[in-house]
Amino acid sequence: MSKEEIIKRALEEDIGTGDHSSLACIPYSEQGVMELKVKADSGIIAGIDVAKEVVKQVDSSIRMTTFKHDGDTVHRGDIVFTLEGPARSMLTAERTLLNFMQRMSGIATTTHQYVECIKGTKTRLLDTRKTTPNMRIFEKQAVKIGGGENHRFGLFDMIMLKDNHIDFAGGIEKAIDVTRQYLADNHLNLKIEIETRSVDDVRRVVKHGGVQRIMFDNFTPDMIREALPIVNGQYETEASGNITLENLRSYAETGVDFISVGALTHQIKSLDLSLKAKQ
Repeated sequence: MSKEEIIKRALEEDIGTGDHSSLACIPYSEQGVMELKVKADSGIIAGIDVAKEVVKQVDSSIRMTTFKHDGDTVHRGDIVFTLEGPARSMLTAERTLLNFMQRMSGIATTTHQYVECIKGTKTRLLDTRKTTPNMRIFEKQAVKIGGGENHRFGLFDMIMLKDNHIDFAGGIEKAIDVTRQYLADNHLNLKIEIETRSVDDVRRVVKHGGVQRIMFDNFTPDMIREALPIVNGQYETEASGNITLENLRSYAETGVDFISVGALTHQIKSLDLSLKAKQ
């Protein structure tokens, strides 16, 4: 589903048979100016392009003047943009616009905090598939705005052999072999990542081969330090599971290639923004 289609559906969900509050009390001819203002102490702004599309779909006669760009650091009282046009239309767009931007800005802000924490190391920060249904395209965009990188987008663009896949398939080696055969049979060129639950699992994967990335699932930093010489640079490595802002740096300092953090998109606080009539 395209960004435009998702926004269209979000507006349909909110507007329904009409914005009766605005229709009831605001004259058709009423014009005005509204300001998107930052109410949080600080954060990273994200979703301005989404706001533009929301406004465009509601009423293309609304004019937007921007003062900030996606990825900019903002502070309490900053004006991100102004809208000028029919008052009814601006009020109809208000909540959908804020819902997108507040969540995206919250994700970008959280991601930025994590990226700053591992600055100076070789490790790159990844998101996960732990996203809000039908919002993934926007939430992963917000991660990139915050300085992180996207893991696979969905189930279709990378093979991820997790613990359940391995157990149902009959073990690490068999899971790898049948997966490689499946890719060959279906003429698919997809990376294979496999989850390991112990240092012994890492040894088995390295000995067997056939993958591009090894995930250290719920490993401690000490376990990763033990596992990395076994991998010896032959495969990409990723740490995942129970990694927080408090312990993130210790994981990055092991030298692991990637750290994936589900909390970037599913445990965030939206950035406080408001869209108010300019007095």
